[in-house]
This record gives sequence, structure tokens and C-alpha cells, in this order.
Amino acid sequence: LGTPQIRTVVNRVVSDWLKAKFASSKRDDKQQTSLLMEKVVGEMKARVSARIHKEISRKKNALETSSLPAKLADCRLEDVEETELFIVEGDSAGGSAKMARDRSIQAVLPLRGKILNVERVQAHRALSSDTITSLITAIGTGVGDEFNIEKARYHKIVIMTDADVDGSHIRILLLTFFYRYMKPMIDAGYIYVAQPPLYQIKPKGKKNGKYIYTDEELALETKKFEDNTKFTIQRYKGLGEMDPEQLWATTMEPKNRILLKVTIDDALAADRAVSDLMGNQVEKRKDFIQTHAKDVRFLDI
Repeated sequence: LGTPQIRTVVNRVVSDWLKAKFASSKRDDKQQTSLLMEKVVGEMKARVSARIHKEISRKKNALETSSLPAKLADCRLEDVEETELFIVEGDSAGGSAKMARDRSIQAVLPLRGKILNVERVQAHRALSSDTITSLITAIGTGVGDEFNIEKARYHKIVIMTDADVDGSHIRILLLTFFYRYMKPMIDAGYIYVAQPPLYQIKPKGKKNGKYIYTDEELALETKKFEDNTKFTIQRYKGLGEMDPEQLWATTMEPKNRILLKVTIDDALAADRAVSDLMGNQVEKRKDFIQTHAKDVRFLDI
């Protein structure tokens, strides 16, 4: 059957027979056609499943044997209960964070751009992403059936993104990844979100000012000045706008920083929210936007 001449004949005979069966209105022919299609679809799904399983296994083995990511600035301390990993967007903020950090306990992993939305792709596609592979390798737990929280290289994973729309999007993408692939890390209280300041309000003539973390706090602070020409306000949209000393003092220094621990109080509600807002069904996101649009006061676009 591998001979080109024979293959052409067989192909023509089989095609003619299938066309006749598919076009037939006889009950027996319809039943045979239905059974045939079920068989074809079943075989196709089995082949796809086997290929995906093979690719995932290959990726997992690669993750387990690969060295740490080149961009990871690791910490010196080996006690994982004391160590922290800061996930930072971009090389600029990553450079400031590497200079600002406490090298003994704090590691920094800069990410290039937005990571893949794992809610929209299958596992083999997610694990083929270099950014996600670097993240998994740096954390050390593995994913899926191979996940082992005992292998976590840090007990604090801190998502540190810019205070703008892109930063919020990257933070959501990272949280989606952790929810889908490393949910026990959230359950164990290992995942945090950094809270960098939004503003610095500084009286005229003063070298240093006060860091402001919310719009409400800013409104209260500006009321303390009778004349609005006697102070300046600096809006921080990017972590790269801060020098290392400012980034350390406001966002990374354990005694002064504000960290939000990521928790899951209601797993079912969280699962539904992630699926609706990050999944493939556009209508659910559209409904959410239309429902909550009236509550938006400030839109940073």
C-alpha cells in the first residue's frame, strides 16, 4: 500500500465509498457513518492526548534537570523559610531591585514583558513558554503531578509590578499562573503582592518627602497645605523611576514595606472568577465590564 500507484487507487476507492456512505439516507448507512466518525474522533483524541502527555513529560524532565535561570539574582541564605523571591517586570525595575535587595535573603527574577495567559492555553503550550519555564525553575517545586511544595526554594514569592495598567495586567497573569499550576503555594501563604507607593508629596525646599500609597491618603495630605504652590507631587507609575534606595525603603525593606498575602477563602468563587475574566469566553468579561463600569472613578489608560 506504500507504493505510490497503489496508494492512489486505494485513496480513490475509499474516498468514493465514504462519499456514498455520507450522502446516503439509509438508516444502516447513517449508523455506520456515525460509528465511523466516533471511531475517527476517538483515535484523534487519543493521539493528541498521547502527544500532549509526551510533551509535558519532556518539559517536566527538562525543568527538573535544568540550571537556574540566567536572569535570576539568587540570595545567599539556604534556609528557605527565610528567603524571598521578588518577581519584577522588566530589566529596568529588575536592575533597581537587584541593587536595592538584601542579598542574603532576597532573590530577584526580572520578567520580560507579559507572561502567557495560561487560562487560554493547554498545559503543553504553557510549559513551552521560556518565561514560565524560568519561573518554575527558579521556584523549584515543579508543576502538575510532579509538584512538590517541599522543594520550594523560597517561602515568600513577592509579585512586584508597576502601579499602572500594564503592571496590573502582569500581576493578574502571574496570579492566574500560580492559581492554575501552583495553588498549594497560595494555600500555604507563600504568595504575596508588593505595594509600592503611588506618590511622593514633598514640601517646597525639602529634599525628602512623604510616600503616599493610596489616593485617599494623598487627598488627606494635600489638605494639610494651605497653599498648593508650597508642595510638589510625584506620581510613581514605574518601579524603574525609583532609585535603589527609594525602592528598598518603600517596597523591599521588611520593617517598612507593605505586602498583601494572596489567600483563597472560597476556592469555588475564585475558580469561577479566574475562568470568567481570564478565559476564552469574551461575553463573560463583557458582562463583568458592563456591570461594574458605573463604579469606575479613575481609569488609567
